[in-house]
Amino acid sequence: MLTPNKSLLAPSLLAADNLNLGTEAEAAIQAGADLLHLDIMDQHFVPNLSFGPALCQALHKRFPKIPIDVHLMVMPVDAMILAFAKAGAAWISFHPEASMHVDRSLRLIKDAGCQAGLVLNPMTPLHILEHTLDLVDFILVMSVNPGFGGQTLIPYVPKKIQTLRHMLDTQGHSDVRIAVDGGVDLHNASLLSEAGADTFIMGSAFFGSHDYQQTVKQFHKAVAHG
Repeated sequence: MLTPNKSLLAPSLLAADNLNLGTEAEAAIQAGADLLHLDIMDQHFVPNLSFGPALCQALHKRFPKIPIDVHLMVMPVDAMILAFAKAGAAWISFHPEASMHVDRSLRLIKDAGCQAGLVLNPMTPLHILEHTLDLVDFILVMSVNPGFGGQTLIPYVPKKIQTLRHMLDTQGHSDVRIAVDGGVDLHNASLLSEAGADTFIMGSAFFGSHDYQQTVKQFHKAVAHG
């Protein structure tokens, strides 16, 4: 079980060495990662193609104690929810624009025993969350346009996170986590934490570092001051 209210670090395997994903995942876990993040792209909803359920299943089999956080950038989404839940995903999130029936898609995730999340693109307004907050465990705020790693965080996103955190707290949903994905690094983690994020997807800044364990330590030091 993950500690409530703890700031979580989820290295994104999209930025790892594709020829050594198992080794990279193990190194991230040993360094202190809280989750493993999988970006699932279909070259349709976003202009890129990435992993499938088989990788999720393999990771879950090899590392059964680490939660796998699956971010679905696919359309249609419901079949993929079921496939990744069966493959061992612990957290599953999707974009509301990718679902014909957002309520149904969220309930599929919950019924499968997974943590359910909605993903907000940088320009997706917060009011799209109306009527969904009773069904979500976390909200993933994209701080870049989805599809490719290595992008720079869009400057207005911290303010959006701050507004979202206030909305959740004032509407009785303080337990809903706010994850942030895109351009997250050791330099902006404190700013994002101060804005209200508590779950941080880190790709290039993690797997591009020379010392994963030191990166985890520096991350927790940064968010402790957020």
